[in-house]
Amino acid sequence: MKTRVRADNGVAGLTILLSLVTMLFVIGLLVMIFSLMGGELRDATFTTTAVAVTNESGFYLNGTTYTVDGASANDFSAFTVTAVHNATDGAVIGVGNVTAGATGTVVNATSTWNGAYAVNVSYTYNYGAENTATGVINDTTASISTVTDWYPIFIVIGAMVVLILLTVIIITAIRGSGLMAGESA
Repeated sequence: MKTRVRADNGVAGLTILLSLVTMLFVIGLLVMIFSLMGGELRDATFTTTAVAVTNESGFYLNGTTYTVDGASANDFSAFTVTAVHNATDGAVIGVGNVTAGATGTVVNATSTWNGAYAVNVSYTYNYGAENTATGVINDTTASISTVTDWYPIFIVIGAMVVLILLTVIIITAIRGSGLMAGESA
């Protein structure tokens, strides 16, 4: 009975190269899955808080833009001016006389009101509240996503292994062919 010997002629290093490509693909797939899961977990643990501020004082609406104190909150959104009052006598100034910007700005919107005196503004807004869970998830997701920074190093090392393997095969083939004279002492 004749036994067949497996010969991988002409494919030196191919299995290593294919293993490297497969490894990089699997690592990329896992990084993507964990990053998507981290994003979903962050959204699930993130909380939004509604705030109402009454009579914030100390500004004039005489052609300048005023930014409310709450605008510095994390993920500031849903800003609405609910009331504007004269700071001196408490007279109501209609909210139609001001324009509220999405970033927390308040501007005199009419020419009928001169805005020469200080006003108090009442407003509502929402802000996002980071908590321990969202902080941990953000850090973990950011760390996992940096794995792909190592891809060029993996590729270079894989190419070096394949080239070394090819060099060894070529040297072995030359020695086996008899083209090289015996070694001298």
